[in-house]
Amino acid sequence: MYKLLPLALLLLVFGCKTPEARRPVSSKSGSFINESAARNKALNAKEQAAIETIMQQNNQNYIASESGFWYYYNTKVESDTLKTPAFGDIVNYNYNVKALNGSLIYSKADIKTQNYAMDQEALFTGLREGLKLMKTGETVTFLFPSQKAYGYYGDENKIGTNTPLICEVTVNAITPKQDH
Repeated sequence: MYKLLPLALLLLVFGCKTPEARRPVSSKSGSFINESAARNKALNAKEQAAIETIMQQNNQNYIASESGFWYYYNTKVESDTLKTPAFGDIVNYNYNVKALNGSLIYSKADIKTQNYAMDQEALFTGLREGLKLMKTGETVTFLFPSQKAYGYYGDENKIGTNTPLICEVTVNAITPKQDH
């Protein structure tokens, strides 16, 4: 038994050294972020070129939004009495979704009439911002780059990853928010 005591003491002394931090196997500072940014810039330029081609082919007066999409009025209401929706207003609308080549992804019948509480419910960015520009009775065609549509993930159904969209939207009614 006394023969094992020096061995145990030896293990105790060498086994209790201070821990050392592990070093990374490899370090690439910012390379993933730089590659991702370059990929996104290239994707954005490609989508921009495709959208510009569509705008040149269609003989419409496209308006560039401050939010990064383009649109034109199919039906414009010139009334000063009708207002665009404000936070919490309920917007009743119909819309369809097309790919940039014009093929129908979702029809108005597929989507059905929607009610949306302005800025209080989930809705893809471009459509949410587009509805803010519309009055009751207006129909607008929007051209959304993928980052304003469903982005990297798509809708996990018919809309794929990084897909720019054309949406024709009609606002049927805007009901002001009821304050309680």
